[in-house]
Formats: sequence, C-alpha cells, structure tokens
Amino acid sequence: MKTKVCIIGGGPSGLLLSQLLHLKGIDNVLLEKHSREYVLARIRAGVLEHGFAKLMREAQCGERMDREGEIHEGFFIAHDGRMDRVDLHKYSGGNSVVVYGQTELTKDLYEARDRTGGQVIHNAEDVKPHDLTSSTPYVTYRRGDDIERVDCDYVIGADGFHGVSRKSIPKDVLKEYEKVYPFGWLGVLSRTKPVSPELIYARHERGFALCSLRSQVLSRYYIQVPLTDTVEQWSDDAFWAELKRRLPDEVAARMVTGPSIEKSIAPLRSFVAEPMRWGNLFLAGDAAHIVPPTGARGLNSAASDIYYLYHALLAHYQQGDDSGLENYSAKALARVWKAQRFSWWMTTLLHTFPDSIEYDRKLQQTDLAYLFSSEAAQRSLAENYVGLPF
Repeated sequence: MKTKVCIIGGGPSGLLLSQLLHLKGIDNVLLEKHSREYVLARIRAGVLEHGFAKLMREAQCGERMDREGEIHEGFFIAHDGRMDRVDLHKYSGGNSVVVYGQTELTKDLYEARDRTGGQVIHNAEDVKPHDLTSSTPYVTYRRGDDIERVDCDYVIGADGFHGVSRKSIPKDVLKEYEKVYPFGWLGVLSRTKPVSPELIYARHERGFALCSLRSQVLSRYYIQVPLTDTVEQWSDDAFWAELKRRLPDEVAARMVTGPSIEKSIAPLRSFVAEPMRWGNLFLAGDAAHIVPPTGARGLNSAASDIYYLYHALLAHYQQGDDSGLENYSAKALARVWKAQRFSWWMTTLLHTFPDSIEYDRKLQQTDLAYLFSSEAAQRSLAENYVGLPF
C-alpha cells in the first residue's frame, strides 16, 4: 500500500489529522491496534478550548459538538469556605470553552472518516516504522498471520505514551522530562444532574475535588486519592460522602447522587519528550507529552500539535514549503511547555501534597487570595484555560 502520510494511532489526534488532510486531498492511512469499539469505550476528559472547537468545525465534524456541547464562559474555585468565579469570557477577550465528552468527539471523527471514505485500519498489530531518516520511510503491521506494508512520505506518531512511535527515536537523540505526582484522581461517571452548570474546582485540606459534567444528565466527579488506593476500596457511598466533605455546604446539599457508570483511578504525571521530530517521523499528543488533568490541557495540547502538523503538511504538498515541517518540533514544544507550566501551577495550587508543611499551605492560600484580587492574575488564568494562540 502506498500513501503520502501514515498515521499511527486512532484516537482523536490521529483521526482529526486524517480527516483534515483528506479534505485537502492529501492521501493518508491510519493504523490503530485496537478495535473501534475499544477506542470508543475509553472515558476521557471533555473540555475543549476554543481553538480546538474551531479545528473540529474546519474538519466538518463540529455540527453535533455545536448542537449538544455546553458552552462555558467561566468556572468556580471553592477554597477556604468560599466560592469564587473565574470569568473566562471577560478576561480572555470574549472566548470560552466547550464541554463535550472526548468519546462523543471521537465518534464524530470516526463517522466523518466513514462518510468521506477514509482509510482507517483497526486491529493492526505489531506496528513498526522503518527507515525514518530516509526519503522512503515505511510502516509494517500484522493482521492475523499476514504482514502488511505501508510506503509513505511521512509517519505521524499519535499512538499515545505506550506506543511504538516515540520508542523508534534513538535513545541518544531523545530526551525525556518527567514529574510524577504523589496522588491520583478517583473519577466517577454517573447518570445524574450536574451539581453546577459550570465546573467547580475545590481546594480542601482533605484533598482536591472537581465537579464536572458531560451533559445535563451525565455528571463526572473526581477526588484526590493516594496512589496506594484501589477502585475496589471505594464504594459509591464512600465516594459521594468524601466528595461532599470537600465541597462548600451549599453545593453538597444540592448534589444528586446515584450509581456509578464508570469508576477509575488515574495517576497524575507531567511528561515531555524532545524532539518531536526525527527524520520523517513526527510525534503528536500523548506520544510526546502528558499533563495532569488539572486545567484540561491534555487533549487540547494534542490538538495544537495537529494544527501545526496539518498546516505544515499543507504547505509542503500545496506550495513546496518545508519550513513548517522543519520548525514543527520547536514550535509545538514551545506551546507544550506553556501547557505544562499551567497544568503544574493549577495542580500545585489546588492539591494537598502529603509532604507539605504549614508554609506551603499558607502560600496556597495567599496565591488564591491574590488570584481573586488581581484582574491581571485572572486574565492570565483565563488566557491559558481557553487556549493560547496556535
């Protein structure tokens, strides 16, 4: 099989790039090691920055997002017995975010690839890129007992943290930066009315909490837990009781509880791999970087990678201009590190660290007090939360 671009990874990043390139007549093939059902069963975050939403519309995949997504112009931070609101619309120049589940977004992208006849190959096992520093790279994969080959101009590694793409870069070339946080998030999805029309981030001495939503009838809640905890240790009743302890009384009093549809614990980590290009291999999304979910930068950082790659590939194929490809790694990493900084700051501001001392806690309180006393500080938060310019 011969194509221009071979994309490894059938999550939202790979699907979005595949769709965007296809609409511009740039032939591509997408390889995904799992089935479509497996990909769509993954529960992920759903806060989309305004630039990501615009990119979905450009990919002709934004109709349901615009119809069903929740437009949020602000969010709350509960701390020290009070609730303060961050006005995103006011402090970001009129921008907002869209709350729309990643599973739904991925469904829309799959349907678009079906509608336009895109080549998405599922259950592609033992995927391996070859000759990445030559002008004729190719990718092999196995389906059953058969080994298949895709010849291409470029390979895009959008196959996540555990994928093969980043591992294809020699160790003496790749530099990795990592910070592992000493806690995780226990998340519960429930078919209940959200406690608030906007997200509530809560800082509490017992630990962080987050009240989020997927729709007006589907809620997503999180609490900070030790890394040693397991899902089995947390019954639904225990979760709801602990969540309420960490929220202001008036919020806890109106919370509607119910059986969990999904329950999981996600460890928090920050990770960046440099460079994001090696030869004709380009990394995107979790293959190159991971952030804590505080601040909702993970999926949005992946979208910025896709934006840069899409425009770089367009310039190459339509104008013979390779500057976007040559500068991709530096440009993407500049934005990635800004997302890392913001996620680290939000995480440090709102979580209880097991080794913290009273001095640290006083600094957290002071940082929050300053945030809501300064328009400049709120402007900085809003600007980062809705998404920095591409």
